Amino acid sequence: MRGTRRTRLCLAGVMAASALITTPDARAAERTDGHLTDLVNPFIGTQNEGNTFPGATVPFGMVQLSPDTGHNTGYDYTQNRIRGFSLVHLSGVGCRIGGDLPVLPTTGDVTQTDYAQYAAGFSHADEEASPGYYRVGLDSGIRAELTATARTGVQRYTFPATAHANVLLNAAQALHRPVTSTVEILDDHTVRTAVTGHGFCRDTDPYTVYTITRFDRPFTAYGTWDGTALTPGSRTGHGGAYVRFDTTRDRTVEATTALSYVDAGGAAANLRAEGGRPFDAVRLRARAAWERRLSTVRVNGGDPARRRTFYSSLYRSFLAPNVGSDADGRYLGWDRRIHRSRGFTYYQNWSLWDTYRTQAQLLALLAPREARDMARSVVRIDEDGGWLPKWGYGPVETNVMSGDPVTPFLTTAYEMGLLKGFEEETYRALRKNADSVPPADYPGIGREANADYIARGFAPYIWNRPYAKMGDSDYHHGASVTLEYALADAMLAQMARGLGHDADAARYAARSRNYRNVFDPATGFFRPRDGSGAFTGSADPARSPGFHEGSAWQYQWLVPQDLPGTVALIGGEQAANDRLDTFFAYDRLLADPESTAREVWVHGGAYDYYNAATYNPMNEPDLIAPYTYLSTGQPWKTTDVVHAALTLFTDGPTGITGNDDLGTMSAWNVLSSIGLFPVQPGYGTWGLSTPVFDRVDLTLDPRFWPGGRLTVTAPGTSAADRYIQAVRADGRPEPRTYVTTARLRSLRTLAFTVGPHPSEWGTSPGAAPPVLR
Repeated sequence: MRGTRRTRLCLAGVMAASALITTPDARAAERTDGHLTDLVNPFIGTQNEGNTFPGATVPFGMVQLSPDTGHNTGYDYTQNRIRGFSLVHLSGVGCRIGGDLPVLPTTGDVTQTDYAQYAAGFSHADEEASPGYYRVGLDSGIRAELTATARTGVQRYTFPATAHANVLLNAAQALHRPVTSTVEILDDHTVRTAVTGHGFCRDTDPYTVYTITRFDRPFTAYGTWDGTALTPGSRTGHGGAYVRFDTTRDRTVEATTALSYVDAGGAAANLRAEGGRPFDAVRLRARAAWERRLSTVRVNGGDPARRRTFYSSLYRSFLAPNVGSDADGRYLGWDRRIHRSRGFTYYQNWSLWDTYRTQAQLLALLAPREARDMARSVVRIDEDGGWLPKWGYGPVETNVMSGDPVTPFLTTAYEMGLLKGFEEETYRALRKNADSVPPADYPGIGREANADYIARGFAPYIWNRPYAKMGDSDYHHGASVTLEYALADAMLAQMARGLGHDADAARYAARSRNYRNVFDPATGFFRPRDGSGAFTGSADPARSPGFHEGSAWQYQWLVPQDLPGTVALIGGEQAANDRLDTFFAYDRLLADPESTAREVWVHGGAYDYYNAATYNPMNEPDLIAPYTYLSTGQPWKTTDVVHAALTLFTDGPTGITGNDDLGTMSAWNVLSSIGLFPVQPGYGTWGLSTPVFDRVDLTLDPRFWPGGRLTVTAPGTSAADRYIQAVRADGRPEPRTYVTTARLRSLRTLAFTVGPHPSEWGTSPGAAPPVLR
């Protein structure tokens, strides 16, 4: 076996090629100097359903002030008309949400109330964006500029010389579906609105967004509209309002809009707390906030395009979750009552099915203070509303996606030391979530199939089962839900053991093996079982039903708690490696990694999740899959696959494959580029692969990371030299393919030695990530 392995090592080294890392001679720079914000391109992902937005925000800001062009999630680079600059956007979501209060400057008479009709044309040649700032020249001759604070959006409009310079504030139209809206002109500087709506894939319970907009100069005229009926001089309405200025001499108009999910008083308080500053001062503060955030990671080496994609991904990783509490600490809880956060910032917007795999770990590493508050906020949802969330938007549950993503999200926080002082409180909420189902009168579904899963060891696949509540049903995805529940149980077992709840730990650890109950020996793949317990659906693993946004091929490696057990079910290490090679089209990958990634893995559009037998780097179910080779004795193949996947991240509008999902894909790029990846999401295991930069310096918060700094080096990493020969942790040899969070916490340096051929590093017994028992 050793001889066979060495032969494969040599062949892989001879055949290897990579479009990701440039050779040393092609490197444009060895250090990242100057302003890191200059390396960020907010337009990345705005085309081909990446669903990012190019507008202005600050890290984790409540407000994301950005143009809407007609795409259902906001901005599409291929479109050339702007309907308005609205306050709320979520980066990379796949369904319509936000877009509240689109504002647009116009000239002349106001005759239209539908923003699709009065939309303004623009050209990308007269458009720019950078962290905290957006600018565009409209065909009307108006220049629009946007910047933001945490709870306000600031606009500056430069008009032509005219006595009819208008600003339209549309309360009745948004990306979601408004139910009711009101608009009030309070005085000659101020407009107030309230928009109640619902949306996101399916209708949620309604929620209300309150705004107040303060202009820096008085209006010369104003009016409101209801439907298509415009009423000049009116101060109230339900559709929208227009305000007019004379710009024949002073051509610039500035306005600050504050947002609150609590009430009109909250919006006014946020305006008092964060408004009142000139546009340029706000812009400089926003840029400085982003510079501080990005400077937690400094990379040396790599070509300019690779550095731009890296820092743009790092930027997107810090866009969400979002501040949910007002400046006075008040927030609207999931019980629809007003609460106050004391001693922490309350956050909202939880795309947990996505973010538990990558972004949660990245934020715990680079933004632990905020990540701690985010974990506290999720626990508060349980305290206020009675249950932990699944996919939360603002103060409502959407029930989008399936499984139990909140458990690995919170156990990640526990493993990273973020829950000190409220570990038991968090554990009680997780235990309730893991052992029961929300009551019928609660809008969330929690672990909907839990009764069957606990009693029978699997979640049945019942496609024609009626929706009990809004959103997705776990019963419609029984096979993948069983895997997700089992993963969550494994992570909760580790937390229970750490807190001394040994009986619970043993119970959850036993349940974590339930993945075996959906393995079909006849096909050699996971497969759904129906209500009677029989395997059902197509025997073709590429076409089997019962898997959420994927196939049995993609989900077969989602057992990070026990990969050796999965390997044994498949038929052993050799059979598993052969299947992995098929899954990644490995032979073709060695010959042409970039075309393999784009032509074999990416087999359709952003939403083509099903009927595929290969890796899908566009979606979440198999994001961990490239790191499976760390557990099958062939760690060099992880580097080959990861580096091929990284070629899919480019520095143009199409530079993300599929939805970014609130930073999930971006965080995958960041972590994989550094060479540290959370291979057991929810537990403290970081898989190692070859970094794409010669050196990465991480500045860490010493309150959570005692050393305050971690330096990862891989001198000479390149297309020719990308295979790990050895790893040294603080100068000591590290033969394993992973490090633990506890070990990482004490490290100062992690040094990779790379070379042109795969080596024996990471292939010894005991080198693989642990089994969680």
